[in-house]
Amino acid sequence: MDYLKEMEGKSVHDPLIHVYVSGPVIIGAGPSGLATAACLKQRGVPSIVLERSECIASLWQLKAYDRLRLHLPKHFCQLPMMPFPDDFPMYPSKGQFVEYLEGYAKRFGIRPEFGQSVVSAEFDKSVGFWRVRTRGGENREYVCRWLVAATGENAEAVLPEIDGMEEFGGPIMHTSTYKRGDLFAEKKVLVVGCGNSGMEVCMDLCNHNAKPTLVVRDKVHVLPREMLGTSTFGLSMWLLKWLPVRLVDRLLLVVSRFMLGDTATLGLNRPRVGPIELKNLSGKTPVLDVGTLAKIKSGDIKVYPSIRSLSTLSAEFIDGRKENFDAIILATGYKSNVPSWLNEEEMFSEKDGLPRKPFPNGWKGENGLYAVGFTKRGLLGASMDANKIAEDIERCWRTKFNQVLSAAFIMNPLG
Repeated sequence: MDYLKEMEGKSVHDPLIHVYVSGPVIIGAGPSGLATAACLKQRGVPSIVLERSECIASLWQLKAYDRLRLHLPKHFCQLPMMPFPDDFPMYPSKGQFVEYLEGYAKRFGIRPEFGQSVVSAEFDKSVGFWRVRTRGGENREYVCRWLVAATGENAEAVLPEIDGMEEFGGPIMHTSTYKRGDLFAEKKVLVVGCGNSGMEVCMDLCNHNAKPTLVVRDKVHVLPREMLGTSTFGLSMWLLKWLPVRLVDRLLLVVSRFMLGDTATLGLNRPRVGPIELKNLSGKTPVLDVGTLAKIKSGDIKVYPSIRSLSTLSAEFIDGRKENFDAIILATGYKSNVPSWLNEEEMFSEKDGLPRKPFPNGWKGENGLYAVGFTKRGLLGASMDANKIAEDIERCWRTKFNQVLSAAFIMNPLG
């Protein structure tokens, strides 16, 4: 209590405003942060959600291209305690997903503190609290017993270094700033990266009369989004209940070969490890085709190997080919930014900013530190961890609350 009085005294005179939080602080107002806050609220535990942007789900609202849809059926992407509306399609659009998240925040009364960019978070052993410093309209230090990192795997864009980038001369952008293809009509555009984003951006460019070329740097599994009358993901989950991973992988690849043909003939070589096993081992997600392969087969989208170097409005590839381009779009993914603000070495890896313990054990650390949205398993994994985190914090919360009541009764037994 002396510590809290000291904090209150400082908040009046110190330019750094101190805020004591009785419950956990959640960093990030994306789907993972919202799910955790809702699960906590349903258990009677208050929390504060900090968000550096001025809106919830900033990745979706500010950094996603217009044609983006959920890659998995909606029932695999819903957050705890609130399904998608019945009239939403199987694969909701970007706008529909944002509408769903805003409705979710409203339903559970989640009001993030926007414009609060976390610059550091450190556990103070001398007082047993986390100190979370933010920069925004006013600089603050939040003091809390529990801290939930919900900034996720996609906090910062990954920008590769390519020899000659500074000489290219044309626009070079990451997919986080790409919105739609009409800005590139009749232009030759080089798209670097063959994940779901790269594939979809190429298709969007085609639909707006651009001339895209896809750079395939690694081997990749391309699967149809649906097979045998159902979603590929849903079918995989059902099969895994009865069959081992490698057998399920073999079945998926046989059906994919029948439906899509041999992707290697298109320049899309498959890894030796099957799609589900590879996802479990490395977190690398297979591409779910929504029509891009047909554009590649027709020649509307060219496929080239890795870039050797760039020069003025041209690119040379490792196979010796050289071609001119008007613009480059980097579909090179995102990364965690946790190491840039969390002063902690046990739970998160400094190398990639992800929990050191693999799924499903990476959600809890020491001293009241938790992680949600780092499972490499999308919203389904985030929802699972949100529930576990809320349950664990509630147990500590109830213990703390009962201790306070007991102390109050001892001091004043007659009330």
